[in-house]
Amino acid sequence: MSQNQDRKDNDVITLVDDEGNETLFNILFTFDSEDYGHSYILIYPADAPADDEVDIQAYIYDPEDGDNGELQLIESDDEWDMVEQVLNTFLADDGGMQ
Repeated sequence: MSQNQDRKDNDVITLVDDEGNETLFNILFTFDSEDYGHSYILIYPADAPADDEVDIQAYIYDPEDGDNGELQLIESDDEWDMVEQVLNTFLADDGGMQ
């Protein structure tokens, strides 16, 4: 599995829910998986306090779509396991989200 991790310090995205509500998220990092043929983005709420545990969300995305790209849900348990392993490695190597 080849993973190219890109740290996206201070990058933010806005997610719009079905009711049109906008929520700002910080991008924790992105990476690609040749095994699954997707790019992934891991995000967390921009208003999360730095000293609290945060709810990290992961999605499949197409980096070619630019700012208006659609995020896709990860539906495969195997893909989720892989994303969790990458996240755990990132957090261990980075010393957390400081």
